[in-house]
Amino acid sequence: MKLYYAPGACSVSPHIVLQESGLKYDVEKVNLGEGKTETGADFKAINPKSQVPTLQLDDGSILTEGAVIVQYIADNAPNADLIAKPGTMERYRQQEWLNFTASELHKNIAPLFRANTPDSYKEIANQTMDRKLNDLERHLNGKQYLLGDKFTVADAYCYTILRWAPRAKIDLAKYPTVKAYFDRVGARPKVQDVLKAEGL
Repeated sequence: MKLYYAPGACSVSPHIVLQESGLKYDVEKVNLGEGKTETGADFKAINPKSQVPTLQLDDGSILTEGAVIVQYIADNAPNADLIAKPGTMERYRQQEWLNFTASELHKNIAPLFRANTPDSYKEIANQTMDRKLNDLERHLNGKQYLLGDKFTVADAYCYTILRWAPRAKIDLAKYPTVKAYFDRVGARPKVQDVLKAEGL
């Protein structure tokens, strides 16, 4: 497998899952502004969406969308115990938090650090993020990770988006349980390995 990534982007999430999985994989950095990979390949020819993360499978086929990619990786590394078996309620709970991160956190925080986002919209996005981070604060009360005491793919994605808080001028200290969770995930050795590998 090969992960196409941009340092610090949402592709950090599958990079973490790959590292935690123990699977053999390669990475290739993408310059999204230029649309080129670090070897000079046209990224749009690899992924017509021109977005990271992009996972190239061993048969050459391409898989996109981070929340799907992390499930694929985890399903291919069952011994790493990063995701529950399909059809179980535990799996649906993990998907629930992957979807929450994608639709409530990722899509609301990203406009806050884009230069072309109107100030009026940033105000709305900030209010939404405050509500959603308070939801996360309540949910994490008494838990080590999103689903209890075990790190899963949902944590890799949630942590990745929370890393953007400083860029969005969001102070996680206002949400102490979220901040403690963020620090806990960030201290994991495999997470540290990924941050170092991406120059973060």
